[in-house]
Amino acid sequence: MKKYISLFAVVGALSMASCSDFLDTQPEGTYSSTTYFQNDQQAIDAMDAVYARLAQENMFGRDIFWEQACGTDVVWGRTRSYPTLATMQYTGDESPLRGFWEQCYKFGARANWVVASLLDKQKNTELTAIETRTLGEAYFMRAIYHFYIAYRYGTDEVGVPFCKYEDYPSGYDYSIPTQQPSVMENYRLIIEDLQKAEALLPGSYDAANFGRAQKLSCVGYMAKVYAYWACWDKSQWANVVTCVNKLESSYGRALCADYNQNFTDDMTKWDNSEYIFSMPSNGGVNGGGCEFPGVILENKGWGIFNGWGQNKPSYDIFEQFCQDDANLIDPAKGNVRKVRSVLEYGQEFQFFGETRRFYSTSDVEAGFMINKYMEPFGHKDATADLENGMGYVNPNGDWPTVRLNIPLIRFSELLLLRAEAKIMQGQDGSADINKVRNRANVKSLDHTATMADIYHERRVELAFEFYDHAFDLKRWHKGGDATIKALAEKELTTNPRVRNYEDRSNPDSPCTVGVYGDGSVLKDGKYNDGQMTFPFPSEQVAKSNGALVQNSYWK
Repeated sequence: MKKYISLFAVVGALSMASCSDFLDTQPEGTYSSTTYFQNDQQAIDAMDAVYARLAQENMFGRDIFWEQACGTDVVWGRTRSYPTLATMQYTGDESPLRGFWEQCYKFGARANWVVASLLDKQKNTELTAIETRTLGEAYFMRAIYHFYIAYRYGTDEVGVPFCKYEDYPSGYDYSIPTQQPSVMENYRLIIEDLQKAEALLPGSYDAANFGRAQKLSCVGYMAKVYAYWACWDKSQWANVVTCVNKLESSYGRALCADYNQNFTDDMTKWDNSEYIFSMPSNGGVNGGGCEFPGVILENKGWGIFNGWGQNKPSYDIFEQFCQDDANLIDPAKGNVRKVRSVLEYGQEFQFFGETRRFYSTSDVEAGFMINKYMEPFGHKDATADLENGMGYVNPNGDWPTVRLNIPLIRFSELLLLRAEAKIMQGQDGSADINKVRNRANVKSLDHTATMADIYHERRVELAFEFYDHAFDLKRWHKGGDATIKALAEKELTTNPRVRNYEDRSNPDSPCTVGVYGDGSVLKDGKYNDGQMTFPFPSEQVAKSNGALVQNSYWK
């Protein structure tokens, strides 16, 4: 069987260390700016540490997903101490927001250091093939960490802090990075880095290096950056179309024939035509990766495995899936996306070799569980030490990683962004939407696509992935047409609903539908475009000594 590197298990000590510790952990002796990049392995180790943080708990392992509670697709299965992430009365100091900010800047800085170090070395000697690749990876990862801060905090009035270390003639002096004048300037710098990365990165990798950024990863993220930029400058929609066209014509991107192939534990199917960039995870006793599948699993896993039960589907997203039930191409195949994405009461699934009917008895009632990442938990020997620690599930329930390739961005999303870009330019986006629908066993639209169709398709196609539905709502409210603005406003001001079962341990028990949660997580029915972004953490504003200007709405 092919073995894929889990980039998030490598150099574990580096990923958890302080900045100085990270620089000290190379085999050639004490770090200095002139001695670190002395061989290819040092370049690989430096870059692996930059990748490593993406999958950790306070990044995409869990914490960034709490923000999704401001929409109506998910509810919290367990109460949390930051209800403001659901009510959108943000302080900026909520631990998930603060932790994500800190990690993006810390590891973006490490990517920045790699870029500057290799460019400095390049002045005196030709880089090796590995070092050239590493430079491309560093540009890419600097752009990615920059992007995830920029769109969540920047507006047309204020950008986010960013500087390029290579712009300092004597080396970066550790001064406070310059706050860019607007998020559009941040986007320009991000695109610039992605373009440099595309020029340097390989077009593909062997199995041992699957998961590293490649040329198509850069173009995929460019399309998304341009889509977010278009919220402030509609001329950028044309660039979205250009990027997605390039992914098809130059890089052979297309939908997988089988929707489920994107969420399989079969490693041989991970590097498929829909792949753009992901978090490949090994699972098993020695495996690493993203713990999100265990975070969303039923709390305590019915006494079999320690799931955390922290995010659950709402009745609202279930209704969205059900809209397609009457329009299936082949009714015998069922609603592919609904069955794969949501476990509802009575639905059968495999759990550690046993066929079970879903029910939930833990924590806050929702009536559903996310099913998209459940395949690794289905094997009877899921936690066995298969092939030297490469089992399907990490037996450590405190670090519930699994063998899965969890997408951060995939081609299906980009097709829908191209469709959106065309509609926003007065063109017909139906073809791309219909490709996505047909692959999911749903008939083509019987009308010219509208932004209402974009709203529905992005929700059901990408449900419970890290595409950021919450920000979709915010950008649509700010920069979309009247149709999608109204849909976004309704969701941003409405409280999600759940199913409450009379007997939670009985899948056949009667249920009622009601509003989720208590008053602490209920919205007040109002939304202002100022809530589109988060306020900068107060500690960062204070430490900047006036260099970091707070978003006007949050002053």
